[in-house]
Amino acid sequence: MMTREGARGMEWNAWSAGNTPEYLCTLPFVRLLSGPMDYTPGIFDINYDRAKADPGRIEWNGRNDYCKINTTVARQIANWVIIYSPLQMAADLIENYEGQPAFQFFRDFNADCDWSQALQGEIGKYIAIVRRAGSNFYLGAGTDGEARTLTVPLSFLGEGTYTATVYADDPADPTKVVISTQEVTAADTLTVAMAPAGGQAVSFIPRK
Repeated sequence: MMTREGARGMEWNAWSAGNTPEYLCTLPFVRLLSGPMDYTPGIFDINYDRAKADPGRIEWNGRNDYCKINTTVARQIANWVIIYSPLQMAADLIENYEGQPAFQFFRDFNADCDWSQALQGEIGKYIAIVRRAGSNFYLGAGTDGEARTLTVPLSFLGEGTYTATVYADDPADPTKVVISTQEVTAADTLTVAMAPAGGQAVSFIPRK
């Protein structure tokens, strides 16, 4: 009752050419209007080679060596914010998270949000959403197959100064995440640069 699938989730990538970035930019405007979705986002090994990993495996519907995840890793992180579920799950194999600094976003994120706001978006093209849990804020943005840069005012933040930890695309490598931090207030504006099929996730933690 807390979260339901009701649309093509992450597992669709395991036996098909995968969900497109355009599809992921459509879900928030359609399926998510009816409530939380159990999509199981957060895959870090987006180039999983099934044949190499298990050459003797036989699939119920034949070989699926063409299967892939059509996003950057940064977009996988952003989907934790974009695709709302109060019971979120890191769905990749444990070994794919080991030694990954970007996994820190999952540790910091509180899926049971108190408040949400759609900041910007266009159906099938891009989306930017912010959510609040307690005193922390989390921003998730994603784009379709085109590179895109958004300018996002941070007026949704509360009073005081926040440490913003940004998980952004590496334009040269979709498997890598560029992590940076900055101090921000509600008077500031954030530039969100996204690679094709990419995204950006940001955690805003109040400074004590």
